[in-house]
Amino acid sequence: MLRVGVLVSGGGTNLQAVLDAIDSGKIRGAAVEVVISNNPGAYALERARSRGIEAVCLSPKSFDSREKFNEALLEKTDEYNLDLIVLAGFLVTIPAAMIQKYRNRIINIHPSLIPSFCGVGYYGLKVHEAALKRGVKLTGATVHFVDEGMDSGPIILQKAVEVLPGDTPEILQRRVMEEAEWKILPEAIDRIANGAV
Repeated sequence: MLRVGVLVSGGGTNLQAVLDAIDSGKIRGAAVEVVISNNPGAYALERARSRGIEAVCLSPKSFDSREKFNEALLEKTDEYNLDLIVLAGFLVTIPAAMIQKYRNRIINIHPSLIPSFCGVGYYGLKVHEAALKRGVKLTGATVHFVDEGMDSGPIILQKAVEVLPGDTPEILQRRVMEEAEWKILPEAIDRIANGAV
C-alpha cells in the first residue's frame, strides 16, 4: 500500500478528487495518511478530518525563521513514513533537504501545460490570467515530479483543455480543474502506486 501525504494551502479540491478516486477504485493500492497545510484556515484540513485522516497545520508564521519551518516540515512528513508526497495547491517552496530525501517521490499538479505559464510567480489565477492574455487556444494541467527548480521536474502526465470565447480567469480555472487536474492527478498516483511510472 502506497502511503501518501498531501500538502495543500487552500480549499483542497484536488485533495477531494484524490479521495474520491481512492473510494471509487480509480486509485488502487494507495491511502492518504496525512494532509498538511501551511494555512490554518484551509478547508482541505476539514476535508481530511471528515474522512478520519490526520490533518496538520504547520504555518511558517509560527516559526522564528524559514529554516526552522523547513526543518519542522521535513520532521512532520518523516513521521508518517510516506512513499509519496503530493503537492495539491501547496503555495510554499519545498525545502531542498526534503527534495533530496524524497527524490522522485514528490509530485505536483500545475494548472498549465508546462513549459507554458509556469515557474516563479505562476500559481492559482495568475496562470489562467497569463494564458488568456497571451491568447492561447489550448491550456491544461501537468503532473510532474518536484526537483530543485520551480515547475521544472520530469513530467508524468499532461491533459489539454480548450480555451473558449468569453472565458474569464475564474471560468478557465474551473474548467482546467474539472477537465484536467481532477483526472490526471489521481491517474498519476494510481500509476505510481502500481509501478507504471
